[in-house]
Amino acid sequence: MSDIYSILQSNYVTAGSNIAGLATSNTPYVAVDAKSYEGTWSGAYANGAKYTVQITNVVGFRAKVRYQSGSTLKYQDVLIKDNSFKFGDSKFTLTSDGNAQLKTVLTNAATGAQSLETSYATLG
Repeated sequence: MSDIYSILQSNYVTAGSNIAGLATSNTPYVAVDAKSYEGTWSGAYANGAKYTVQITNVVGFRAKVRYQSGSTLKYQDVLIKDNSFKFGDSKFTLTSDGNAQLKTVLTNAATGAQSLETSYATLG
């Protein structure tokens, strides 16, 4: 049995060191101003498709997100770090002017082609 634990332990250390190199930010999670995030954010992609991102229950650096665009509806718990969070195929970033940037990978249902769309949302 000790051989199994030894193998698991050595592989765990190896995998952990590989994953650590992928970190994009060394800053810690810190509490955010809930008023800056909470509410319904609205915007539209370049193709005219409208979306809303509803952010609720911001406590510390955690929040609940509801995203809707057309018939697509997603719910997710998120962690806010460096003024942004990821959910589904999107990344929401609070900008310095109090608006938000939303980057989303959109997939064309007919062709399967993917594109990265950047749009801006306002709270209101």
